Amino acid sequence: MKNYLKHDAWNIIEEGFHRKHNQISESIFSLGNGRMGQRANFEEYFSGETLQGNYVAGIYYPDKTRVGWWKIGYPEYFAKVLNAANWNGIYIEFDGEVFDLNKCEVNDFYRVLNMKEGYLERRFEATLVSGKIVKVVAQRFCSIVDDQVGAIRYSFTPVNFSGPVNINLFVDADVVNEDSNYDEKFWIDVATDTENDQAYVIAETKKTAFQVATGMRFGVTADGEAVDYKVTHVKREKYAACVIDFDCEEGKEVVIDKIAANLSSMNYEKDALMENCQKVVNAAYEKGFVTMKQEQAAAWASKWEESDIKIDGDVSAQQGIRFNIFQMYQTYTGEDERLNIGPKGFTGEKYGGSTYWDTEAYCFPFYMATADQKVARNLLVYRYKHLDRAIENAGKLGFKDGAALYPMVTMNGEECHNEWEITFEEIHRNGAIAYAIYDYIEYTGDKMYLAEYGLEVLIGIARFWNQRVHFSSRKGKYVMHGVTGPNEYENNVNNNFYTNYIAAWCLKYAMEAIEFVKREAPDRWTAIEDKVKFYENTETGEWKKVVDNIYLPYDEEMKVFKQADGFFDKEWEKTVDDLKPEDRPINQNWSWDRILRSVYIKQADVLQGMYFFEDHFDEDTLRRNFNFYEPRTVHESSLSPCIHVVLAAKLGKLDKAYEMYLRTARLDLDDYNNDTEDGCHITSMAGTWLAVVKGFGGMRIKDGQLVFNTMLPEQWEGYSFKIRFRGSIVEVKVNKEGTTLVNHSDEALKVQLNGKEIDL
Repeated sequence: MKNYLKHDAWNIIEEGFHRKHNQISESIFSLGNGRMGQRANFEEYFSGETLQGNYVAGIYYPDKTRVGWWKIGYPEYFAKVLNAANWNGIYIEFDGEVFDLNKCEVNDFYRVLNMKEGYLERRFEATLVSGKIVKVVAQRFCSIVDDQVGAIRYSFTPVNFSGPVNINLFVDADVVNEDSNYDEKFWIDVATDTENDQAYVIAETKKTAFQVATGMRFGVTADGEAVDYKVTHVKREKYAACVIDFDCEEGKEVVIDKIAANLSSMNYEKDALMENCQKVVNAAYEKGFVTMKQEQAAAWASKWEESDIKIDGDVSAQQGIRFNIFQMYQTYTGEDERLNIGPKGFTGEKYGGSTYWDTEAYCFPFYMATADQKVARNLLVYRYKHLDRAIENAGKLGFKDGAALYPMVTMNGEECHNEWEITFEEIHRNGAIAYAIYDYIEYTGDKMYLAEYGLEVLIGIARFWNQRVHFSSRKGKYVMHGVTGPNEYENNVNNNFYTNYIAAWCLKYAMEAIEFVKREAPDRWTAIEDKVKFYENTETGEWKKVVDNIYLPYDEEMKVFKQADGFFDKEWEKTVDDLKPEDRPINQNWSWDRILRSVYIKQADVLQGMYFFEDHFDEDTLRRNFNFYEPRTVHESSLSPCIHVVLAAKLGKLDKAYEMYLRTARLDLDDYNNDTEDGCHITSMAGTWLAVVKGFGGMRIKDGQLVFNTMLPEQWEGYSFKIRFRGSIVEVKVNKEGTTLVNHSDEALKVQLNGKEIDL
């Protein structure tokens, strides 16, 4: 666990230059606006450890699968989120000496991510090898007002010298992906152009043929006056630059404004990309850095007004939740239904893919409660539009008759993950998608979504589960073999409790949805029945047999559900407390063989089911299972702590809930699992919101009504949050005196608060 960032309510602050943590900082200080984003790489050249990263939403490359042994059903490729053109570079030489912080003595280094206003700033003083001293102030942001635009203001002051300076302002699409399977570059050159104060590159992805135009325009002033510089224009394959030369003066501040834009062929005709990119760049440049920064602050103020969670008396906790909310909004806005929520957002390229089951299980409730209803609906429609691909995915594994298996990892609906124990076996992902449909309807009351889109998806998923189980004559039950549950530290098991449970639930919910659509939209039902070739009596009869006779492994002695068959044949007496500090995290210190044989659990598994379906179990059952499984969970998945917060809070275990809250809220800020350098864990950040709202706030929906069962950790003086619910905005304020609810809407609303019904 790292602890080099200053605790502050509204800012992420790094005081002092931490070279060894540079890649961690590049992740944490990342910027984005839902359409594009970038890691917090320095503008100036840096020869130290760095992961250069700029990303454009929706643009990917199908990197050929690389495995040691091919298995039938493997996807042909792994979809890579592409490192796109570097537009933030401002490389400087002072009298021929490269300005490189890795070779400088750096003093008074101060980096801040201003979450309130949405920009990144660095300030420092650097002494070059030659003894020249330079002061720098750099600010930049990705605009959420003009979401194709990024802006930089970079200023430097020569402290003890005057002389020639050479500045290279460039756009460079000759970039690499760190995770390329065959060390291949994924972009080819289409066009470059540079003249006057502008430079443009159009590059195209191999195979997928996406084109992205990246352009920039700059201006230079010294003490407010335009600088008379000499410019050289450089063009080569995938690269365009304006290189300027002039003499700088001791004590005289030089200010460089660089305005850039990314436009993709997802939104523009290819033959119009260059023209439109120039228009966007010039319009933004004419608006100017100052005006754009003011607009950015106003736009973020509006977002925070609706979504901020305030925590009193605990700066560490406050910083954590705001950082998580900030990154969620930088990653996904819901404006484009073709886009989704990548596990690293715009902070890194690890994992690839546009969406995992994380979206439905963790991110979906956040957007449902903090954004317009259409945003959550778009996330569901995204899956509906990929239903045909889900049926194709299932077909490749031998399933038939319209059975649908949604992908573990995807960019276009097609499975592109190629670890057999996950691709073929971590099929519980299907259940999360069905649950999101249920969750959306429960929360919004939009029941007709079933008729419009939802039912077709539910039928495809139900058909998959019905074919995936088989009947065991010895048990007299339907069983499911060869699966991996959410706990990826136990692969290829039989009868994972969570997978069996959610499979049966999906079948039951699909039958209920069919009856609803038949009753409320009979014409639509007739159309669906014909489209999917549904044989009602045969299919629902089979489904009901599975629902009524699913095998759920249970240990009579411990009175808990078994994570899977054979789990209690492990050394189950051991807990996390038996691990040595040097063993943690075990995924970086133990062999995979040792991990798979151990009792240790990566993330909530049985407890994931109890989080989704807590009303299906009495409190004693929840408590026994929590008390057994949590002490054996190492929480080495970013998705784990938040689930434990919600359950611990429900069970009155506030100390454990608070411990897990800090772990989820500060997972990346404190680098709990030694992996933040690869990028932030964006999808788990929504879990931090769940931890507060569903955990400490106790927010649920019961019979169409909002319910709150609030509690206050002793470390906090109070907290507050707002949620949207069926056209209303409700604010919840909790402190030591009690709970106050405020309805910020025109219409009255009935809610339950700590067991009592209240008219707001």
